[in-house]
Amino acid sequence: MKININIAQQQLVLLDDNNQIMQQYSISSAKNGTGQQSGSFCTPLGQHIIRAKIGGGQPVNTVFIRRRPTGEIYTPALGAQYPKRDWILTRVLWLSGCERGFNRLGSVDTMRRYVYIHGSPDSVEMGKPGSIGCIRMRNHELLALFDLVETGTKVDIKQE
Repeated sequence: MKININIAQQQLVLLDDNNQIMQQYSISSAKNGTGQQSGSFCTPLGQHIIRAKIGGGQPVNTVFIRRRPTGEIYTPALGAQYPKRDWILTRVLWLSGCERGFNRLGSVDTMRRYVYIHGSPDSVEMGKPGSIGCIRMRNHELLALFDLVETGTKVDIKQE
């Protein structure tokens, strides 16, 4: 199994071992576009793997900070209370770059940049850039993806 993410189409495609499409999901990548540099708030390109799966068994809309559940469950009221917060909800698939000097190690290291595939509030629009580097998904779709993939699953992020 592998994941292809197309930034231009704002789409994540899950492929089986024969490269047949299993699932397609609308996503939201970085509003700053693509880029590798730490601090750019861009979505990194290239070959990655899922380094860690975080949040299994947690309720839908569980709020995560630094990959740990805060004890909060997201609601629109909580969102209104903290309007500037970057909401990481439900599950976290932590990405690690595989291309030394491009998205791995040094100031371009995807994992050290804390780039994830994660859930978002229902009010977040998919199909257009809006994150600060991560790949956002609808919670119910992320739950399905989370159950289908394993750590080590290849993730290819391309501009087109």
